[in-house]
Amino acid sequence: MLRALAITIGALVILALAVVAIGVGVRSLMTPVVDGIHHRKGQDFALIERGRYLTAVADCASCHTIPGEGRPFAGGRRIETPFGFVAAANITPDAETGIGTWTDRQFDAAVRQGERRDGKPLYPAMPFPYYSRMSREDVLAIRAYLDTVAPVRNPVTSDLLPFPLSIRAGMLAWDALYFRPGEFRPDDTKSPEWNRGAYLVEGPGHCGACHTPKTWLGGDENAQKLRGSVIQGWFAPNITNDSTRGLGRWSPDDIVEYLRDGHNRLSAATGPMAEEIALSSSHMTDADLYAIAAYLKDQRGGSEATPPARSEDAAMAAGGAIYRDVCSACHTPDGRGVPYLFPALAASPSVRSRDPTTLIRIVLRGARSVATVREPTGPGMPAFGWQLDDSEVAAVLTYIRNSWGVAAAPVTAEEVHTARTRLAARSE
Repeated sequence: MLRALAITIGALVILALAVVAIGVGVRSLMTPVVDGIHHRKGQDFALIERGRYLTAVADCASCHTIPGEGRPFAGGRRIETPFGFVAAANITPDAETGIGTWTDRQFDAAVRQGERRDGKPLYPAMPFPYYSRMSREDVLAIRAYLDTVAPVRNPVTSDLLPFPLSIRAGMLAWDALYFRPGEFRPDDTKSPEWNRGAYLVEGPGHCGACHTPKTWLGGDENAQKLRGSVIQGWFAPNITNDSTRGLGRWSPDDIVEYLRDGHNRLSAATGPMAEEIALSSSHMTDADLYAIAAYLKDQRGGSEATPPARSEDAAMAAGGAIYRDVCSACHTPDGRGVPYLFPALAASPSVRSRDPTTLIRIVLRGARSVATVREPTGPGMPAFGWQLDDSEVAAVLTYIRNSWGVAAAPVTAEEVHTARTRLAARSE
């Protein structure tokens, strides 16, 4: 009797395990993982692919993924703002800590209206003023793609700003001053390519979030659109068609190569732009990149001319000697550099920027350029902060900014000292 009962129980256990195994096998067939996407029966694969592309265009991974952790879109990355830090949310489909139970309306409201699920306003570290230009269909395509990524349980506390900025109600006043919601409307006087570029730059690409100067409250100075701004210890340069401070000397091909490959015949991407290229623009189609180039080449810069420093000035003489000794081996005596390897200082928007923050930082700390599929080398520049004092860094940068036919304001030793102090206090 007992033996028969044991046999029966054993058979039931084996049957149960078999059912579980079959269930797991069936589930694995129904939800295969391909390139990180969990495909399920009945999904609209074309919509998911469109969402995957738009997620890259919008550079969602840059904020919502902590580099090196292997948890895409799980949030928690601290986003630096002029007022403090904000932690990016978990946007995986986890039901408890992500967006798994959000409705489409709630997701769209967050992306395009800056409204949290609980109705409170989002901080503009989430670039909803730009995403507002996107269509609801594009936003829901992004949602369709995010629904396929692996859910990650990762509770995130986004409110890291100090009091009283931590009171979200204050954002209502900010929204009234700076947020102008509304989908992108094509300009009938422009070409389809130009309009596509305008949509990408002003919408999902949110280029102005970095490249447009900000007011003391952090809103865009629209009169100076795309003319350069300080961000996270760097200066995002002027990307209008200004021939002195911007992209006036760059061809559309130069712009496309830079955004796609991270390098072109004149420059190489470092800092936050290197990350943008690695995670976003290097994954875009050439057609979209040429559309961006068409739009940027149509943007007027309007920078004021700066009288060149005289070659007999002490700073120019000292800077020239330092340049010949330390810099010319890579960047060449005439500042033309080596195409696709060492930037051409004679044609670099960063070199001629009204703000020398990036130049000072690179000289003091060095920099590594981005590595991409087409340009996998990623050359770097060594740090010279240990070798050159503040006055020497100022002199060589003054020389570089006032040689080879274009002029920019001289760099002072005080500016270098301030930058050196601030960099020493930064964690990255």
